[in-house]
Amino acid sequence: MVDNNPSSDSPEETPNPDPDENAPPENDPVLDALAERLQETLLQGMRHKFWETQPVKQFKDIGDISLPEGPIEPPIPLSEVKQEPYNLPNLYEWITCDIDSEETRAEVCNLLTHNYIEDDKNMFRFDYSKEFLHWALRPPGYCKSWHIGVRVKSSKKLVAFIAGVPARIRVRDNVVAMAEINFLCVHKKLRSKRLAPVMIKEVTRRVHLENIWQAAYTAGVVLPTPISSCLYWHRSLNPKKLIDVGFCRLGARMTMSRMTKLYKLPDSTGTPGFRQMELHDVPAVTQLLRNYLNQFEVAPDFDENDVKHWLLPTENVVDSYVVESPESHKITDFCSFYSLPSSILGNQKYSILKAAYSFYNVATKTPLLQLMNDVLIVANRKDYDVFNALDVMQNETFIKELKFGPGDGKLYYLYNYRLRDTLKPMELGLVLL
Repeated sequence: MVDNNPSSDSPEETPNPDPDENAPPENDPVLDALAERLQETLLQGMRHKFWETQPVKQFKDIGDISLPEGPIEPPIPLSEVKQEPYNLPNLYEWITCDIDSEETRAEVCNLLTHNYIEDDKNMFRFDYSKEFLHWALRPPGYCKSWHIGVRVKSSKKLVAFIAGVPARIRVRDNVVAMAEINFLCVHKKLRSKRLAPVMIKEVTRRVHLENIWQAAYTAGVVLPTPISSCLYWHRSLNPKKLIDVGFCRLGARMTMSRMTKLYKLPDSTGTPGFRQMELHDVPAVTQLLRNYLNQFEVAPDFDENDVKHWLLPTENVVDSYVVESPESHKITDFCSFYSLPSSILGNQKYSILKAAYSFYNVATKTPLLQLMNDVLIVANRKDYDVFNALDVMQNETFIKELKFGPGDGKLYYLYNYRLRDTLKPMELGLVLL
């Protein structure tokens, strides 16, 4: 994720508590918003000096049907890839962050906690745990060299970080080896030092050394050029707390009593055979996911090792559930969410906003609406305050009925890979952390 502070990719949204007002309009607000933001960027003459030098689709290419889809630049021999790291200002030095080290993970968490994405009003900031980073940065085949830090030479203080992990992502009919780039973070006091472009170039260099030439990433700002613009939606689980901390507000015709009643959930799930995913479910879940994701234009190409890593339940990191048919004992449905709390800034009563994020969900026998209602019940029982979902895949089909309110956008990008047309969120089968 490209670091921008303040960022629109943050938990500052104000969900509308009136479910009648949650329905998406007939037109596509996400694509309309993207078009408007692109237009504003062009009208203001905003230049992206760094990104205009990179192999990404440029604004001037929008609508040019003569340009081919696929890689923008071909691979080069590995011997021609720059072998030495890019130069940093003299006061700083590169390090490779050992995510297996408790001490290093704590350093990275501390940097992110105090300097990473927060909302426009400086009320919330993502609060990554050491366990979450261990999960997010060590998928099958991960490269330690892609976990890159910048230290101050004299004090050895960690002041910047960026990371990549390997992934196989199918783009239409082609499965492409990519890096997923995330956690680009520069200490607030160093934002004027232009470290971010050098860090992006350095992680790109290290990815190229592994003979990988494409990447996927997200940002809360318009850069050249998004492949899709998605919207976060929020479902209140603890409405009183969310109002107390300023995450959302009471509508003009709403009282706290009505709001609490509106968002109340049953105490137990309603789908027969709904249970937590276990290790022996990995093959069945993998097959369900592969069949489901095949319908989208851009989606991960998961195998069993990927599913085991990303989706097998890990406490306070990722939760996954299956529906096992009581009659046939076959796994018919699957759902999951990951845990990413936010620090609450400047509130004397609360310090943490506990947030669940919808991950991958597959419904074949159980209606998706029913499946996701059970997921909300589970998250509520686990004391989450809010459940967040992007409108990717088929998520839009349950958003209105389950009383989600709209939030801010998340833009998806591909590096060195061109798509002619912008994808609708429902054509995207990829969830990047």
